[in-house]
Amino acid sequence: MIKILGMSAFYHDSAAALIVDGDIQCAVQEERFSRIKHDPDFPTQAIQYCLQSTHTDLQSIDAVVFYDKPLLKFERLLETYLATAPKGFLSFLRAMPIWMKEKLYLKSVLRSELRKLIHQQRAQANGTLYHDEVNKEKKPKVPQLLFCEHHESHAAAAYFPSPFTDAAVLCLDGVGEWATSSAWRGKLGELTPLFEIHFPHSLGLLYSAFTQYCGFKVNSGEYKLMGLAPYGEPIYVDLIKQKLIHIRDDGSFSLDMDYFDYAAGKTMTNAKFHALFEGPAHGYDSQTTQKQMNLARSIQMVTEEIVLKIAAYLHQQTQCENLCLAGGVALNCVSNGRLSREGPFKHIWIQPAAGDAGSAVGAALQVWHKYYQKTKKALVVSNASNDVAQLDHMNGAFLGCEFTSAQVQFACENKSLPFSVVPDEFLFKQVAAYLDEGKVVGWFQDAMEFGPRALGNRSIIGDARNTQMQSQMNLKIKQRESFRPFAPAVLSEDVSDWFEMDVASPYMLLVARVKKEHCVALDNQLATGLDKLQQIRSSVPAITHVDNSARVQTVHKATNPKFHRLITEFKKLTGVGMVINTSFNVRGEPPVCSPDDAIRCFLATDMDVLVMQNIMLLKSEQPDEQIQAAKTVTFEKD
Repeated sequence: MIKILGMSAFYHDSAAALIVDGDIQCAVQEERFSRIKHDPDFPTQAIQYCLQSTHTDLQSIDAVVFYDKPLLKFERLLETYLATAPKGFLSFLRAMPIWMKEKLYLKSVLRSELRKLIHQQRAQANGTLYHDEVNKEKKPKVPQLLFCEHHESHAAAAYFPSPFTDAAVLCLDGVGEWATSSAWRGKLGELTPLFEIHFPHSLGLLYSAFTQYCGFKVNSGEYKLMGLAPYGEPIYVDLIKQKLIHIRDDGSFSLDMDYFDYAAGKTMTNAKFHALFEGPAHGYDSQTTQKQMNLARSIQMVTEEIVLKIAAYLHQQTQCENLCLAGGVALNCVSNGRLSREGPFKHIWIQPAAGDAGSAVGAALQVWHKYYQKTKKALVVSNASNDVAQLDHMNGAFLGCEFTSAQVQFACENKSLPFSVVPDEFLFKQVAAYLDEGKVVGWFQDAMEFGPRALGNRSIIGDARNTQMQSQMNLKIKQRESFRPFAPAVLSEDVSDWFEMDVASPYMLLVARVKKEHCVALDNQLATGLDKLQQIRSSVPAITHVDNSARVQTVHKATNPKFHRLITEFKKLTGVGMVINTSFNVRGEPPVCSPDDAIRCFLATDMDVLVMQNIMLLKSEQPDEQIQAAKTVTFEKD
């Protein structure tokens, strides 16, 4: 039995994953424990969970693998500063102490952190407290430490868990060591690199530059930019292509770095960029303007064009029918939707944790296949009950923490909160009835999702037919911008009845249009900007975006029987096999992990019902002092 621990850390979205004989046992992000969104720190708690949940001793691990190679990244940093000197000197001075103290000696840092974990495990086993001062001189042997290149980790995360034995693989992100875009061929369990685009020419960083210019945070605000795009007009597309980026027929591209500051500065854009678009960057969290909407629409269209061209060239080179995607750009579900509909590949699979968190899984799987020379496991698929029994090797992305009803009950009793225990034969019908009444439900079940999307286990759900639900959930519960769209979770067997798509989308990573028969004529064809929010566009208005699209999640009985059963009960009651599904959190926080997290979020917002396993709490029954205390907590803006 070979056990491999993969990890990503020290940039953003640190995570840990444990692979045993090639199977993903668990994977979880550090942010879920620390409650710091996109937490970049060493994933101590994530590793502890992986070890504890599988009853694994750290010293029994055969290999620990890190998701990138810091020396190559340091090389890129030095060469970039030299190439831009003296412009980047201040940035160089800021970066060097961190590199000289920690990142350049990352192997020593990692070994030190692993030793602490070994000491902690020993102390826990002996029933004693761990004290760093007592144990700092003792240096237990740590597992062998391996390193995987950044895009190699992305490619492995895309290919190995996918359903395919033969596939083209495309990785697009900000930057790893040098690569910003890379293509691979995955065949019979082996990844072969095909071509790369190098820093500073980066599609991910170009999109992030517009994210920051429009007043949103880099590495978290890209979703906002994508959601804002349909409100705007693509009036800047030609300007972007004339001045900022040169796109070739094969999809390769180069940026004019005279307009950007990210190579050696402290911001993404510079004065020349601002002059090109006639104004300084929008203030963070400022009021949304039509200009921002137009910029968002324009850069979204340019991004889609590049992705489609690269994919077409990759298909031409490989003649593969299957495509796997990873990297931060693979979270652009609008681009993915077009690639699925218009691209040359018959089948597309996207890693649900496409960003750096998923690279913890990818690095571990690459070691299993390359270092230990193992072949890719075949996918066993059956079509029992008209549903796919196994979509891929990701277990539906339900790879995180689980809590029993007893643990949930203890959390409620510890806070003196009234609750009821509802057996399954009544639970799903009761929750469906609450949804039909217009109530918003916190739904907390079984294993937590891995990746940025709530997929039915740490979700806030509502009725997609309700005309007020989109604004109510955005403003009163999620505490975020009104323009942000919500995703539908639809029974997999019903997806083609509602949307112009006939493929599975279990990870909410494809956008499709609502079918015309469900759309309605608009009262005001001339509405612009955020005024479009007031328009009813379909019979399921709460999930229909202003361009009549939706980010679809198909819910499969085999991978999430509870969520599937709930939506089935809702369909029996209403005729609609679909609900709104958004992550169980408020703005600025990661999705909830524990019952305590869920209770705090439930009390602090205008959610009506909280269901955790078979435990149900009604807001109307909760003590007012508990609700008021929870509402005094201030949440960070994302």
